[in-house]
Amino acid sequence: MSEPEQRPVSRGELTARELVRWTWRQVTSMRTALVLLLLLALAAIPGSVIPQSGVDALAVTRWKQEHTQLAPIYEKLDLFSVYDSIWFSAIYLLLVLSLVGCIVPRLVVYGKALRAQPPAAPKNLSRLPDHRSYETDASPEEVLARAREVLGKRYRLRKEAEPDAVSGERGRLREAGNLLFHLSVLVVLAGFAVGGLFGYQGGVILVKDSTFSNSLTQYDDFDPGGLFTPEQLNDFDFTVDDFKVDWLKRGAGAGTARGFQAALSYHDGDSAEKSYDLKVNHPLSIGKTDVFLIGHGYAPVVTIRDGQGNIAYTGPTVFLPQDESFVSYGVIKAPSAEPGQIGLEGLLYPTFRLYKGDPVSVFPEDIDPLVSLLVYTGDLGLDSGTPQSVYVLDKDHTKQVLKKDGKPFRLDLRVGDKVKLPDGLGTVTFDGVEPWIRVQISQTPGKRIALLGVVLALIGLCCSLYVRPRRVWVRARRVTATGTDADPGDTMARTVVEVAGLDRSGNGDLDPVLTGIVAALRNEKEPPT
Repeated sequence: MSEPEQRPVSRGELTARELVRWTWRQVTSMRTALVLLLLLALAAIPGSVIPQSGVDALAVTRWKQEHTQLAPIYEKLDLFSVYDSIWFSAIYLLLVLSLVGCIVPRLVVYGKALRAQPPAAPKNLSRLPDHRSYETDASPEEVLARAREVLGKRYRLRKEAEPDAVSGERGRLREAGNLLFHLSVLVVLAGFAVGGLFGYQGGVILVKDSTFSNSLTQYDDFDPGGLFTPEQLNDFDFTVDDFKVDWLKRGAGAGTARGFQAALSYHDGDSAEKSYDLKVNHPLSIGKTDVFLIGHGYAPVVTIRDGQGNIAYTGPTVFLPQDESFVSYGVIKAPSAEPGQIGLEGLLYPTFRLYKGDPVSVFPEDIDPLVSLLVYTGDLGLDSGTPQSVYVLDKDHTKQVLKKDGKPFRLDLRVGDKVKLPDGLGTVTFDGVEPWIRVQISQTPGKRIALLGVVLALIGLCCSLYVRPRRVWVRARRVTATGTDADPGDTMARTVVEVAGLDRSGNGDLDPVLTGIVAALRNEKEPPT
């Protein structure tokens, strides 16, 4: 049986091997690495603009509620978890591959260049753009010996002897700086990869006087790395003793917070209790875990008594800020109330005022708080077994409580107010306001690797910018009065010394360098005029 004939390759058509080689060259080119680095920076922009589920799940939920049409599209594009998405990982891995393909061949070339000798002196130094020459009575041997002494202090000399010249070279660290800079990008990417695989981020909202224990069940949201294990959690707990905000009350910046401070008391394992003032950008570090203060708000303290006079609900309830004035939205649920379950939904105004008939908060501090709540009764859906957000009220099987005129029954309560609900449902009392803080608890094992990469990048950049690769040559020969080479025994001949240099960076000024070398060769303290 004859073998199948192979289709002939037409002119300009690449074979499979050539196509693979061409693709590899394109991927590992410096141009591709720069494009991928730019794409990575652009791809990180949505992660900074759009709330991320691994950082603030509450902000993601609120964003979805405010943008109901865009939310499904963003979810399909993984814009709520950009750094875990397939397309971001693809750019990330391609950049690593491209950088490795760029750096490894350049390292081989640089290694060969380090072992190579500086080039021999050109035949005619006077043709170089930067050169000097002078005559002296010293012999060529004395001049060349002096040249080796002068150049040997700052230049790497050619080991192979030249009969009438000395060759020196310096500035090899410039290319080392370039390679170190590119290598540092790999180190930074490796640091992020280690942090993403072995680290974790979690968030929790804590009301004043509440305690957090570092276990998975205590987190409101938790985003572990791919290789995270529960054994990584450090054994500690802390209590929020107090929270203070320093508000600007005068001037153009009135209503702006100047500082936040949460007073914590914590235990690290079985150690004695310690205190710490948690501030923005000043995390509490316990072992390998960092605790960051990232948000705050208000939790109105409400007591609900049912129709039989029993307390169905009491305590602070977290309300989420909706704007800069800290008008906050929240839901209160009393599933044990009799004769019917009670649900409250509404807003908290920290400093309530009426402006042209509309309720507003004129200052973000809780100076004159008021809660405005709508009342619902019926089945709140808490017994169905379906998970339910504490910030959402399920109204599918409830009815809104109305006044006798058919308008919604609204509770407008200041601190200390108590209102009786219609139809014998019970009473609602507004007891006060407690502050809450949101903390992010995380482990980032790769942060020191990333920091090392940044330091290496700065060192490499400094070497690339400030190290000048230069080559310098000194030639000495005996000439007669007519300029021709003299015989060894000619006592009337003089020694002509030529000094030339070449700046390989293309933007260096060699005039002072050559002038200094000539002055050193002539044993002059000052350069000749």
